[in-house]
Amino acid sequence: MAPRPSAALGEIIRQQRELTAMSMRQFAELAGISNPYLSQIERGLRAPSEHVVDGIAKALHLSADALYEQAGITPPGEEEEDNAVLDAIGADRRLTARQRKALIEIYESFVASAPAGKRSSS
Repeated sequence: MAPRPSAALGEIIRQQRELTAMSMRQFAELAGISNPYLSQIERGLRAPSEHVVDGIAKALHLSADALYEQAGITPPGEEEEDNAVLDAIGADRRLTARQRKALIEIYESFVASAPAGKRSSS
């Protein structure tokens, strides 16, 4: 069974913090969160909000997207973009059912093969 996304993200955060040689207390203060909350995040017991991930990323001098990518998590907001494209294809009645199915398969294969850093809309 794959680890929960929050556990993977917590592990990445812990590893990055340790690379900076900062104590949990120092890092929590720098990130603007409590020491117990950071501990829970690092152990995968709590899933941090986007706001908290942004603060942690800033403290690590990384982007939040880089943290999500290292943890193998799609950054929040990107799922909705994918669904919007699929919804638009599904709603276009100018296309036949077969054409819609083919477009969806092509789109999904492109998204699946795109490098993680290139998945955001530009």
